[in-house]
Amino acid sequence: MTKVDKENLFALLLRMGDNTLVLGQRVSEWCGHAPVLEEDIALANTALDLIGQTQLWLNLAGEVEGKGRDADCLASQRDAWEFRNLLLVELPNGDFGQTLMRQFLYDAWSALMLDKLKESSDQRIAEIAEKTAKEVAYHLERSSDTVIGLGDGTDESHQRMQAALDWLWPYLGELFTDDDVDTAMAEAGVAPMPSSLRDAYDQSINGALTRAGLKRPQDDFTHQGGKAGTHHTEHLGHLLAQMQWLQRAYPGASW
Repeated sequence: MTKVDKENLFALLLRMGDNTLVLGQRVSEWCGHAPVLEEDIALANTALDLIGQTQLWLNLAGEVEGKGRDADCLASQRDAWEFRNLLLVELPNGDFGQTLMRQFLYDAWSALMLDKLKESSDQRIAEIAEKTAKEVAYHLERSSDTVIGLGDGTDESHQRMQAALDWLWPYLGELFTDDDVDTAMAEAGVAPMPSSLRDAYDQSINGALTRAGLKRPQDDFTHQGGKAGTHHTEHLGHLLAQMQWLQRAYPGASW
């Protein structure tokens, strides 16, 4: 493997793991509350897949960091300003349509990113990408079909899906914003430049949006700061307060 800066590699792994951790926590909030039993089970399984992916990314992050922190520690003992997830994944669930639209927009990006990471110069990253890409491919198929079904459904479902797309769209630009960490990882052959995924991403989502009868927003304004750790929405703190409560209340507790 090409020698890479450990801090940049750690940052990349945190970004991947924090994305799946935060989104997994968000999706798990539907457990027992989804509109029908089948969707309740499907969303719970999606959340479990995401948390499983988190374990792989954050355990490797802890190994690279070399300070004795494992996935559990990194998930439960960091404060909001230490998280490096995309702003998109920390947004509230909203209604069922908004949750599935967020999942679709994230899945389409994740599938492309993992496909590139299979070719990573870091064998450990390539192996994680190979393993998790299978789950994400299924997630994308399911979320895409649901977006199409709801977008091309009743007048109300169509209006809700369009509103969800309009609300989430300003958060998509961060998925393709390059920074120093991305440049270092791309130069070492560890990960692609995020901006290089944009054209393929547009092709991936445009077909589904067209079939759903949804209009792609034209505004290119984007919220940023999540993956760099310079800015998070107010929603992340509330999410972490729920997710981390047990470990914060009983430090070091184990079953």
